[in-house]
Amino acid sequence: MALPKYKTSRANTHSRRAQWKAQGAQLVSVRTPEGDEVQVPQHLAAAVRKGYLTL
Repeated sequence: MALPKYKTSRANTHSRRAQWKAQGAQLVSVRTPEGDEVQVPQHLAAAVRKGYLTL
């Protein structure tokens, strides 16, 4: 892993961190085994479709 040769200033660190924004989860429509249509995050869609999660 590369190591920094110099200490990064507080201003540079804060301005870099200020650019980062969290993204909301991508929602998809999924039909549950009971026949209901629900909106869930994409990474949970397979579990809901199989009935492992109930909402």
